[in-house]
Amino acid sequence: MTREDIRTGRFAGRVAMVTGAASGMGAAVARQLAAEGAAAVVLADVNGEGAAAVAAELPDATAIALDVTEAAGVDGAFRDILRRYGRLDVLVHAAGVDDPEAKRRIADATVEGRPVELTDSLDDASWRRVMGVNLDGTFHVLRAAVRVMRPTGAGAIAVIGSSSAFDAPVGYPHYAASKAGVHALAQAVAKEVIASGIRVNVVAPGPTETGMAARTPEALRTGFADPRVRPYATPEEISEIALFLVSDAAANLVGAVLLANGGRFTV
Repeated sequence: MTREDIRTGRFAGRVAMVTGAASGMGAAVARQLAAEGAAAVVLADVNGEGAAAVAAELPDATAIALDVTEAAGVDGAFRDILRRYGRLDVLVHAAGVDDPEAKRRIADATVEGRPVELTDSLDDASWRRVMGVNLDGTFHVLRAAVRVMRPTGAGAIAVIGSSSAFDAPVGYPHYAASKAGVHALAQAVAKEVIASGIRVNVVAPGPTETGMAARTPEALRTGFADPRVRPYATPEEISEIALFLVSDAAANLVGAVLLANGGRFTV
């Protein structure tokens, strides 16, 4: 593929930002945006070095260290994009965290054949960490993006949610609640900002081969194995859905939550 071929892709000439871009779904999205002609891709992640390593592979890409829990830092990052490029056309918000300790306790209970007991010992710090990154961080990012996009009257945003918002896994109340909040937040914002030409939609993945999945205890991974459904998705498979949502082909999708869980359940 020549550089001219790339420039005729579905994101040709567009300025894009991806959060959580150092690995997993975020990195896959950034790579595909660059491959499909984006004029600029800004990769943001709390792991700035990781984001920089991915950006180094791509044409017209830059990386920034960004903690989405810090509202001032998020606002500053979006202002910098506006100053440098004059606009932001596409945002894919993939930054998020899980709780490895909760996963370990769920796995232990599963192996030992006893009920999962987590809520009564879930400490405030664990709750706030998950809610702070997943829900507060999404609010900070969406607010900053709308501030940049509304004056131009255009923009497309895809948020990575989770199928956990629907099936609410036992022993994982903070993660499920954070992602359910992300879905509701994104839908509420979507209904507001479509009047300004901004589209917001959500992808709700099931099990996906990311860094989070790599930390999932084997007992839980085995539990996800089901011959009736597809195996773990790849980051590229989920990124394709996110990029569809921010492409012109999804012009009539506003406030959608696309469940991408390989057929494990429907809603």
